[in-house]
Amino acid sequence: MALLPPPTTVDSVIIGNGPSALILSYILHGYIPYYNASNPHPDPILHGKLVRSPCLLDIDVPSLTEHFQASRLSYSTQALPINVLLDTLIRPLADTEPGAFRTCVEWRYEPERAVEHVVLGNTANAGGQWADNPVAASWDIGTLSYAEMLSLPGYSLPDHYRASGRAQPAEFYRPTRREIATYLAVYPEAVGISDSLSFRSEAKGITRTENGFLIASHNLHCKHLILASGIFSHLLPARPQLEPLLRLPDHSTECTPPLLVVGSGFTAADIIISALPNRRIIHIYKWNPDDHPSPLRACHADAYPDYAGVYRRMKLSAMKYFGQDCIFSPLRKRKSNPFFHSRDWDQSYEGLPNTYIKDISVRGDYASVTLQGADGRVFEREIANLEYVIGRRGSLEYLDINLQNEVLSAGLPTSDKAGTISGQSLRFKVERDLQVAPNVFVIGSLTGDSLVRFAFGGCVFAAQKILLGRLTGTLSPESMRMSHSSDALDDQTNRYRLTNGHTDLGISRKARSASKDIELLKSDIWRNSGWWSGTCPAL
Repeated sequence: MALLPPPTTVDSVIIGNGPSALILSYILHGYIPYYNASNPHPDPILHGKLVRSPCLLDIDVPSLTEHFQASRLSYSTQALPINVLLDTLIRPLADTEPGAFRTCVEWRYEPERAVEHVVLGNTANAGGQWADNPVAASWDIGTLSYAEMLSLPGYSLPDHYRASGRAQPAEFYRPTRREIATYLAVYPEAVGISDSLSFRSEAKGITRTENGFLIASHNLHCKHLILASGIFSHLLPARPQLEPLLRLPDHSTECTPPLLVVGSGFTAADIIISALPNRRIIHIYKWNPDDHPSPLRACHADAYPDYAGVYRRMKLSAMKYFGQDCIFSPLRKRKSNPFFHSRDWDQSYEGLPNTYIKDISVRGDYASVTLQGADGRVFEREIANLEYVIGRRGSLEYLDINLQNEVLSAGLPTSDKAGTISGQSLRFKVERDLQVAPNVFVIGSLTGDSLVRFAFGGCVFAAQKILLGRLTGTLSPESMRMSHSSDALDDQTNRYRLTNGHTDLGISRKARSASKDIELLKSDIWRNSGWWSGTCPAL
């Protein structure tokens, strides 16, 4: 744990210690990303542009990405262009041929370019939301991202497996949350950036000063402020009437009465998956598949059998509740999805779509809830515990109100509670500039791109501007802007936000990779021609 003797002045302060904060700290320690032309990207147009200017802190994003939409290769059209660019350079064709191409990025240590900075995180270990589990869900559920998408620079997840004496995972492996939390906890020491990290450090009272910013809680002054606190730190609270249910003693090791779960997303599914096989579950959830479907609907049964299985139970319950005929064979689905064998679902799961909790009555260590169904029917259920998980938000309450207003700007969507934000709150601004206020940058899921794989671009952008500001003293409006082409983002924004960036959840990547063979052969013709080897300058 880095000690911060007050008063302290540094160039930059990063709020949050999740993956994006660790990536930026790595860069600010002097590890600069370069395009490695000896491992050319399979996109010849992109390669041709980058060999002329290989330093990735000096890139023209619109120029480099303008052909992406027309390319035969697969590029995300939902993430910010700079995030897509860094992702494809670090993991070429990762969605279709993971491991087929070596990374195109090399990290060169240039200590003269290091920037003095501090990383403030309120968790006991590095990792941000990965180090904190605010709900009663297992740490051994597989992540949404595959293993190859979760590595940070300098010490990859395969490096960590080797250091731990573990075998390398197979392709399309979903590591557990526990595995990633352990990896992120040791990452700072492994790459030598732990001197800048301060744990269990909750930043408060951040204000703008004449010369930069003051973090009042730490008496810490800085010129640049980077917000990396994420959008998943706070559970949306239950209404006051339900709070007594949240104070019931823990009965997670008991079979009866049932556990009541309220929510229709991934966190609710995590709790259901984590429950003991013989524990009964009552599940209240919103059901509006036409206008507001659950994000679980996007999960492919082969890639995400657990999440797809929970959604299948929700759908079956809804069809039964609303008297609809079953147009698929539950038996066939049960045979094809091993998740259905994890418990006796017919006996242990009761799905109640669009049901309202009218009243509660606490009786000792248990409670009775009065429920009203979508058809108006009123009925009661006895429960042992409540897990209220209808969503998560981030918070900017560590900024004073004036700085919050600068960052959010009038007219942008926020939640009902002042200072709390979702992935949509800053998306409009960051599509145009990741510097959301003078010398204030946002990285990680605050940008609306919540996947670790898409964290690199924002970190490169912030590092570029911080280094430029250090050289010039100030940043002019022209130098602060890195244009983002947002035309491709607008059409599919709702689908992207609904799944927290996982727009490929409904795809079996094993099948998808086979469909790319012809395109890869075309790329191989170019790669094997050797024409590029004579045009690459010495790096």
